[in-house]
Amino acid sequence: MATAATYVEFAAREAHGVSPTYERLALAVSRDDEVLALLGTLPPGKRQPNLLFGVVRFLGGPVGDPAAFHDHTVANWPAIEAEMRTRATQTNEAGRCAVLLPVLAALPQPLALLEVGASAGLCLYPDRYTYRYGDHVVGSGGPVLDCAATGVRPPAGLPHVVWRAGLDLNPLDVTDPADVAWLDALIWPEHAHRRARLRDAVAVAAADPPLLVRGDVVDDLPALAARAPEGATLVVFHTAVLFYVPEPRRRAFAEVVRGLPGHWIANEDPAVLRYDALPDPPDETLHTVLALDGTPLAWSRPHGQSFTWFA
Repeated sequence: MATAATYVEFAAREAHGVSPTYERLALAVSRDDEVLALLGTLPPGKRQPNLLFGVVRFLGGPVGDPAAFHDHTVANWPAIEAEMRTRATQTNEAGRCAVLLPVLAALPQPLALLEVGASAGLCLYPDRYTYRYGDHVVGSGGPVLDCAATGVRPPAGLPHVVWRAGLDLNPLDVTDPADVAWLDALIWPEHAHRRARLRDAVAVAAADPPLLVRGDVVDDLPALAARAPEGATLVVFHTAVLFYVPEPRRRAFAEVVRGLPGHWIANEDPAVLRYDALPDPPDETLHTVLALDGTPLAWSRPHGQSFTWFA
């Protein structure tokens, strides 16, 4: 897909109704030949809107006014380019745990959690957060995660987690202010509630840091999975990660994870991890598919704000 079209699609499917600032900015970039030319000097995987906007915010640049964004980006392109080449969009949204919770709570307990593409590991603490599904509340600690659940009754309790580990090409450290600042920069401008949630989730993780291993999703997964304790149900999970993995490696990852003991939870764009005979999504905005062991269960919104169960 051409870079301009990528920004148009981002505005329509991801930012519309969620971030007016990024919707307006993405449409402006899609028509900005000078910025598009600069983006064209980067590898295709490094041209995505979230990465560009996050880097500009991280470096203190403006995103609220497209004209100011254009001037700042052009004037400061060497610094922006350097950051975009070395960084990745590692949005570590703890709110996604609200989508995972019904599946995790239904598996044989206790659990050994292994997240692929873990970033700073904030989604490895589903047992430490509080969930609010309308009037139904689960848990009593950490940040409160609001989620609109349709088609299934939310679980009555939290999962019992006895081991948690993450695998990432570039794991982030919740005790490093620079890494936390990058996570903050990836949160969309209007989302003050997500920024507060990030601070609360970081506090939870910093008090009991997870095991985070730098490694490849295919080559290094079996060795890390083998470190899970006996007597616990191994659960390998990932959310919005395989988009960044080349197609041949996605297939290799699926083969590896299917060969591991335990269970596999995937929450990915249906264009990235394909399933047969999916029902239509609730609307035209971006939805991911929540699946257990290759069986699709529900449509979910990317930041965990809602899910629609269809299994």
